[in-house]
Formats: sequence, structure tokens, C-alpha cells
Amino acid sequence: MKTKLSVNLNKVALIRNSRDTIIPSIVDAATTAISAGASGITVHPRPDMRHIRPDDVYDLAALLSKEEYRHIEFNIEGNPYAGAETNGYPGFMKLVQDVNPHQATLVPDDPSQLTSDHGWDLISESNQLRPLVADLQRSDIRVSLFMDPDEKQLELAARLGVDRIEFYTGPYADHYGTPTQSEILESFTTAGKIAHSLGLGINAGHDLNQDNLDTFCRSISQVAEVSIGHAIISDSLWLGLEKTVARYDKILKDVESN
Repeated sequence: MKTKLSVNLNKVALIRNSRDTIIPSIVDAATTAISAGASGITVHPRPDMRHIRPDDVYDLAALLSKEEYRHIEFNIEGNPYAGAETNGYPGFMKLVQDVNPHQATLVPDDPSQLTSDHGWDLISESNQLRPLVADLQRSDIRVSLFMDPDEKQLELAARLGVDRIEFYTGPYADHYGTPTQSEILESFTTAGKIAHSLGLGINAGHDLNQDNLDTFCRSISQVAEVSIGHAIISDSLWLGLEKTVARYDKILKDVESN
């Protein structure tokens, strides 16, 4: 099974938002990524709208509803507790249910965080998340939870009835190439086997790049999808977006073929 590549476009929006402009275009970035081999598009709208905005979400939904793009998965990440704001943010749950993406990845990020940096603590959150998960699944939206490689937490995710988990791979990326790489990677390998045995699909994302992606996906063979944004957009400054996405897609194809 080839691991699908979903390209996160947040950083494209961040560049655009540094000016009062529509350049660079989020929709154009999506079509370029798709033409280069991406199987999905990911966005992570936040209440402060510092990068992806609600209009971007609606525009991407319209793009991906076209016949030629219906095979491309749309993944929207965010905190399901994020409600409506006076600046025009409609609330995460409303935004997701307005556009009915293929997948909603629920992330326990705080508005003050620079980026997501930990998985859910389901010991304290399961009861609050349960009705939200059910609401999304009733709309035929696949639900994934952003998780650390912790056996107890994965068991709770399975009890919650979610479809997939997305491993927060920041610790793996931080330790890649260091003496502790093997130990950290082993924690994900073990957790991947546990998640698979529990019937959970496995996604992964955060600081995966051209250096560390191959090793991770070879070690956790059940990974269905990786979501990569920062590294792809950073590499694109030198290589261009199309060539960069093609390189990441080739890494995943090589993992599948060997």
C-alpha cells in the first residue's frame, strides 16, 4: 500500500497574508501540488486566521468538487472546540460541516500555540469529544485524532470510535540523526502495531521532510497518509513547488516498491 501524500497549504497562506493581496493563490498551489502527484490537500484553519482563512476552505472545497479532482482527498485539521469569533471565523465544526471534507483531523491546539505540539489526552477529553466525533461521522466525514505514540491513549481512541489517528511526529523529527533516533522511532513502530491491531487507520505528520520521511514510513508500514506542509514549502523556495511535491511523492513510491 502506497502511503498517500497530503500537502498542507498553511504556509502558502501565511506568505499571502503578509500583504493585502491574493498572491500567492491557495487554489493555484493546490492544483500545482495535485499535478505533481499529491493525493490530498490539507489545511488547518485557526480562529486567529493567521494563515488559512474560511474563504480558502470554501474555495478549495469548490475546486475539489470538480470532476477531475474528486479523487483528491480534502483534510481539514483543527481544534473542534474552537467556536465562532468576531473576526469572521465561523467555528471549526461549522466550517467542516459546511464543506464536508473527506477527513477531519481533530487537534488539541491552543490559539496561542505557534504550531501543534502534542496529541490528545483522551483520559480527560473522551466524553467531550464523543458527540463531536459522532456528528462528523454522521456527515460521512472520516475522523482522525492527533495522537502521541502512547498505548493507553490509542486504546481510548479506539473506544471513542474514530476512524484513524495521526501520529504527532515532532519528537521523531527532533531526534532524527541523533543517538536517540532508534529509541524514539521504536516507540512509533510499537504504537503503529498497536493502532493497527485496534482497527485504527494510521496517518502521520509534523516536521517530516525529505531526510526523515523514508525511514519513518519503512518502519511503520501501515501509514495510510502523511500530511506535510512546512518542509514542502521550505524546499519549494529552492526547487519550486511542483518539483518538490514530486520528490516527496517519489520517496513514498520507493517505500512501497521496496
